[in-house]
Amino acid sequence: MTRETKDIVIVGGGPVGMVLSLLLAKQNIGSTVLEARKQGAANQDTRALALSFGTRRILEKLGVWHDLEPNATAINTIHVSQKGSIGRSLLKAANYQQEALGYVLSYGALCSVLNAQIPNLSIIHLIDEAQAESITHNAAHAAVRYQRHGELHDMQSALVVLADGGRSLEEVAGLKRDTKEYGHDALITKVSAELPHHNIAYERFTPNGPMALLPNGERDFSLVWTGEKSRIAPLLELSDAEFLAQFHAEFGDRVGRFLSVEKRMTFPLKLSQLQATDTPHLVVVGNAAQTMHPVAGQGFNVGLRDADELARHIAKVHGDLGSSEMLAEYRASRNTDTRHGLLFTDFLVNIFSNDILGVSALRSAGIGMFDLVKPVKRFLVSKMSFGK
Repeated sequence: MTRETKDIVIVGGGPVGMVLSLLLAKQNIGSTVLEARKQGAANQDTRALALSFGTRRILEKLGVWHDLEPNATAINTIHVSQKGSIGRSLLKAANYQQEALGYVLSYGALCSVLNAQIPNLSIIHLIDEAQAESITHNAAHAAVRYQRHGELHDMQSALVVLADGGRSLEEVAGLKRDTKEYGHDALITKVSAELPHHNIAYERFTPNGPMALLPNGERDFSLVWTGEKSRIAPLLELSDAEFLAQFHAEFGDRVGRFLSVEKRMTFPLKLSQLQATDTPHLVVVGNAAQTMHPVAGQGFNVGLRDADELARHIAKVHGDLGSSEMLAEYRASRNTDTRHGLLFTDFLVNIFSNDILGVSALRSAGIGMFDLVKPVKRFLVSKMSFGK
């Protein structure tokens, strides 16, 4: 077994972990990144990510946005509606002095560009195919035990950042999670439409659950269709033609007929957050720290804001790196953004995922009123774009 000592160890080489490492490198701060997969394995992942305008700002700070932009589809308008109702609301980037409200980009395209930065930065040490088995911490340091190519390694660090998407939280000492299971699944896929999307994203609320249709390419959309497991699971068994017909019946005619659909996948939905715990020399970011329903596209962007804010705290630390005081200040700085994101997405699911008598009419009126109340719309755009 080998033993090493490093100042900062990031467990998880996905976008959140990589962005944190690159933000630190911009300030001449080195880090070691442990990634369970082989380097580059995620570069072909076609899953869609919804990036906020604030996330674009972070990527611009890293100097990588110009490489990402050719593969990103801008969202200039968000169209919000409810099935069976004439109420609708529009959010337009031009009304808020933004170039776009957000962007749609594949996970693989983002990983490719981020990974391409590593060979140019000697202060980032990426160890791929490194499966973390345990993380321990005490008042002096944290330690990670990981396995690579059949060998065990121990790495001691002043600060361990867990950014692995929550896959190993149950094995990490001292961490507890509050979880709310929705009993819902999300179906994700890509569909092509008869009419061009004109850079409009659609948020469609139905009695069975919300669906989001995000522009992704010339005429294509990325679809996130959520609902009770008993309703979503059978959609995987339908033929392409049957699926498109059923989806069209729920969504409507705004983009004409749907012409084709790619591979469909589902995953369970939950809301979860770590309990506040004093864990010196260990901090958790991204989906490992909080998991949100995808209804408002907040989860990934909240995770990147975690990385951005943590990099600021690391750069300005005057005392011990990873001390309880430093990490308490970081968690306090992220509390409002994270808490509001969790509450907002949970509110949308609870209000828009049921068909209780009388609630539908109230929702319809609410959507219509929302379109008229400009301060509320401005607040929502600020929240979605920057977490403020």
